[in-house]
Amino acid sequence: MKKQRCGWCEGDNLYEAYHDMEWGVPVYDDNTLFEFLILETFQAGLSWITILRKRENFRKAFDNFDYKKIANYQQSKIDTLLQDAGIIRNKLKVNATVSNAQAFMRVQEEFGSFSKYIWGFTDGKPIKNQLKTYTDAPANMPLSDTISKDLKKRGFKFVGSTVVYAHMQATGMVNDHEINCFRYEEV
Repeated sequence: MKKQRCGWCEGDNLYEAYHDMEWGVPVYDDNTLFEFLILETFQAGLSWITILRKRENFRKAFDNFDYKKIANYQQSKIDTLLQDAGIIRNKLKVNATVSNAQAFMRVQEEFGSFSKYIWGFTDGKPIKNQLKTYTDAPANMPLSDTISKDLKKRGFKFVGSTVVYAHMQATGMVNDHEINCFRYEEV
C-alpha cells in the first residue's frame, strides 16, 4: 500500500526522501540548524527543489556548513564561491552567509547555543498545525514575524518572515505535515 504523503513532495524521489526523513523533524543540533538556515536563505526567491538538488554542492563549497570556518572566510574564498556553478552564485547571499555565521556565533555566546535561542520562541516544543492540504499552510505567521525581526536585529540577513517560517517548518518548530500524511503523527 502506498504511503500517504504531503502533496508537495509527491512524484520526485529526492523530494519524497527529504519529506520522509527530514522535513518537520524537530532539530536541536546547532550544526543542522545552521545548515537549514543557510539553505533557506539561498532559497529565497527560488524553489526548494532547486536548493535540495544542489545541497551536496553547497555542503562541499561551504565546508560542510562549518559556521566557525565560514565566519572567517576571506574575500578570496568568497570570490571562489561566486565562481562555483554547483551553488547559487548570488553575491549578496554568499556574503550574507559569512555575516550570518558571525551572527550565529554571537547568538551562541549569548544563549549558550543557537538551539536554545531559536527554540525559546516556542518554549522548546513544536507547534502542531492541522492542515488538510499543504496549500493551507501559511507563508508566515506572527511568530515568524517576531523571530525575523529579532534575527535582523542581531545582524542576520535574508531572514524575512517567509524564510524564517520555511526554516521553522524544515526544522520541526512547526509541524505542517498534512493531517493525513504518515509523518504527521510521527514528528
